[in-house]
Amino acid sequence: MFLRIRRVISTVVAVIVLAGACSKPPATKDSEGTAQSSANPHPTIVFMTDFGAANDAAAICRAVMAGIAPESRIMDITHQVTPYSIEEASRFLAAVTPYYPAGTVFVAVIDPGVGTSRKAVIVKSKRGQYFVLPDNGLISPVLDRDGLESAREIANPGWMIQTAVSSTFHGRDIFSPAAAHLAAGWDYNLVGPRVSELVRLNPKVSTTSEKGIDGEVIALDDPFGSLVTDIPGDEFKSLGYNLGDKLVVQLNKKSVTLPYVKTFMDVRVGETLLYIDSRGRVGIAVNQGSYSQKFNFLPPGSIHIPRKGQPLREN
Repeated sequence: MFLRIRRVISTVVAVIVLAGACSKPPATKDSEGTAQSSANPHPTIVFMTDFGAANDAAAICRAVMAGIAPESRIMDITHQVTPYSIEEASRFLAAVTPYYPAGTVFVAVIDPGVGTSRKAVIVKSKRGQYFVLPDNGLISPVLDRDGLESAREIANPGWMIQTAVSSTFHGRDIFSPAAAHLAAGWDYNLVGPRVSELVRLNPKVSTTSEKGIDGEVIALDDPFGSLVTDIPGDEFKSLGYNLGDKLVVQLNKKSVTLPYVKTFMDVRVGETLLYIDSRGRVGIAVNQGSYSQKFNFLPPGSIHIPRKGQPLREN
């Protein structure tokens, strides 16, 4: 009797194990030998370019991605990056990525070197996020903060568009299909060979001395026309100023008097202000107006902020 019960239990266990195994579809291989999972993980694809909105380029790339990974959600950072500005795009990418989970696929196409010997790559950060982009330094700030786990060149034709690859539209032909295949569960390790060293940006940074801080106006906060600088808020605060102080700074070696305030409405509409922006950098603005338009100021430009109590240096 005991032996019969053991046989029945063994049979039930075997059936359960077999059912569990059958519930997980095995990985398959496509005609290019690219391993892919038949269970789609449906991660989000986050898209950024300098294509603008006056043409069909971004829409075509989205269509390519949707055709390959229809279950994935495609979201945009912006398509209004200043054309060819790798540094601006790198700031946007670094600012957005902390708000997305591991497994997110970012595809960024700011690619003035399209069609040259520059590599198209997929980079995986130590946070477990993936970045499909040209190897031109765009990923640098993300890796400086999050760390590099690995990088591979997109060399497997099975990951590209299945027609002739253009020499001028890799956003459509390489980056979009590669991102979509990754989102659809394809094995990242089979996209191409490892890349041992990536191109890195070396952006200028502000410098602090006993006299004050020398930095640069690096961008406009569009559409508002406020000035974005490379001066960290903590460095500025070390100069000794308090909220409400008025200070004289030099913009492109011209003296400008600005109140240091917390937010825009701390000054009257139309008046200027200096503040710490939402990304922790010194900004200069006009309340409900455009500093850039009002004072005809376009980046790049120099900025000097003296320490409190120090005389403004001579030009």
